[in-house]
Amino acid sequence: MTVKWNLRMVAAQRDIWRPTQLMKAFAKVGFEPSLSKVAALWSNQPVTVRLDDLDKICAALNCSVGDLLQAEQVAATQTEKEARAAGECPATGAPVVKPRGAGQRRPLPPN
Repeated sequence: MTVKWNLRMVAAQRDIWRPTQLMKAFAKVGFEPSLSKVAALWSNQPVTVRLDDLDKICAALNCSVGDLLQAEQVAATQTEKEARAAGECPATGAPVVKPRGAGQRRPLPPN
């Protein structure tokens, strides 16, 4: 699962087409980030966003967090499918521990 950053789409729906226009909308709600920060939010998917900033962005654009951040399902690659079939975790390659069935005893530790 990945998360898509939809700031430009949400802004466009509110007739905001440039980072400088976005800064004016931010200033109306008391959010005054630098132009470089606004440009980075505008042109890239941010790695991190402070919750306070996200709240102010939503207030300025009159939107919800769900409008700005959209979860997208990523198709599993063939190697991930093979790893799952082999009982491995696709992310780490470590074996997946399956729960024991009812009535099975725990194995004794090695001596």
